[in-house]
Amino acid sequence: MLGVAQTLAWASSYYIPAVLAGPMGAEFNVSPSTIFGAFSVALLVSAATGPWAGRAIDRFGGRPVLVASNLVFAAGLAGLALSSQVLHVFAAWVLLGVGMGSGLYEAAFATAVRLHGRDARGVITGITLLGGLASTVGWPLSALLAEIAGWRGACLAWAGLHLVLGLPLNALLPPPPSAHAIQAEDGKAEQGRAAALSAAEQRRAAWIMAYVFAVSWFVSTAMAAHLPRLLVAGGATLALAVSIAALVGPAQVAGRLIEFSLLRRAHPLLSARLATLAHPLGALCLGLFGMQAATAFAVLHGLGNGILTIAIGTLPLLVFGPQGYGQRQGLLMVPARIVQAGAPFLFGLALEHWGAGALWLSTGLALSACAALLAMKLPQARQGRPTDPAPVEDAAGSR
Repeated sequence: MLGVAQTLAWASSYYIPAVLAGPMGAEFNVSPSTIFGAFSVALLVSAATGPWAGRAIDRFGGRPVLVASNLVFAAGLAGLALSSQVLHVFAAWVLLGVGMGSGLYEAAFATAVRLHGRDARGVITGITLLGGLASTVGWPLSALLAEIAGWRGACLAWAGLHLVLGLPLNALLPPPPSAHAIQAEDGKAEQGRAAALSAAEQRRAAWIMAYVFAVSWFVSTAMAAHLPRLLVAGGATLALAVSIAALVGPAQVAGRLIEFSLLRRAHPLLSARLATLAHPLGALCLGLFGMQAATAFAVLHGLGNGILTIAIGTLPLLVFGPQGYGQRQGLLMVPARIVQAGAPFLFGLALEHWGAGALWLSTGLALSACAALLAMKLPQARQGRPTDPAPVEDAAGSR
């Protein structure tokens, strides 16, 4: 239920500018970049909304927050459809930003954690597996709706889907257990272990995760906006570049399947470290073999990005636990949302100045994220009686 609702939420917000910005800009006599500017404003609004939505999910569960996000999405999309000037477009995207901050992955992850506590990893993976189809569903459907009914009709159709599909799915979610029940379950899971972090260790871990998440979203958003252009700068034809770039989406889903199967019992920190190396490894293939390795680059980038999306949900759960997860997740993602808003513009500038050499920027950032994760240490475990000496547990979580 959460996965299908997430597919709808992403397809009708994050993925509609790529298809509808052109006709929207043409009708208002502005460039598509102006419409993308409104979308960037929505991302900034979502960064401000996320912590508040997470706190509400911690208190009341995800059902009321996600249902409210469907109503906000529908209102924002209807506002787009009824816009008569550019100012109205920006106002509608502000409303959509509120929906994105309270209705995308972070809210769904927080809902899963509120329902399942420390056992939410499998649910989070399942949500991202279905949500990974958002571009596959969203882009063609938006194009078809725009061809049939124009871009305004497409926005109204997406608004209607939020009311007739997304809202019922979220409304049918089970109520969350009481906070006392979660604490009791958590106590059973942690019996015989002393895994609490000191205040200083918590701050350090939070800063590391915020940085890694921001870098991950910068690289993924930059590639989503500019990968075909990057490959063309490296010597590929436009047709070949577009066909290779289309492999990223399926590769992301494949990465999540790998996480769900092969890496299911692996420590989330190990998964995240491996995932941050995928983009640099693909860039290395490009550097060694040229455009002959472009397919390998796209697939490796997609695999890493798919696994990192899951790590964004599971790593904070592992380190901090389920208590206060929603608000903490919202705060950790604030830098990522802000960076994401500027990623297409900044990486576009790098492409203009350096051409294919702009790949050094994304590669360097990904390597810095891996280095940050390597520096991140988890608390040691203490087995047996509280007075027993605490054996050192590997940072990758072997037990």
